[in-house]
Amino acid sequence: MPLRMAPLDLINHLLGFVAPAFAVAAVLALVAHWFMKKRPSAPGFIAQVAINFIAGALALVAGLLFFGNDGKMASYAAMVVVCATSQMAALRR
Repeated sequence: MPLRMAPLDLINHLLGFVAPAFAVAAVLALVAHWFMKKRPSAPGFIAQVAINFIAGALALVAGLLFFGNDGKMASYAAMVVVCATSQMAALRR
């Protein structure tokens, strides 16, 4: 018997899945802006958040595919490392 989900439930689950990536992306871009004032200007705040969010969401999807379920601490650790790496790459421009 196939599992069915209402469209609003699907959206709720997807938003809950990517919420940590968005939170880390936003905080990382904000903190980098505060602490790296003497660095040359990086892409705008929104662009930094978007790049970090996409990288973090891809890391979470990779963790979901690797482990078979979400919510593993290794997936979250990988998301933080990937987001920090993408932020560093954006600041090295």
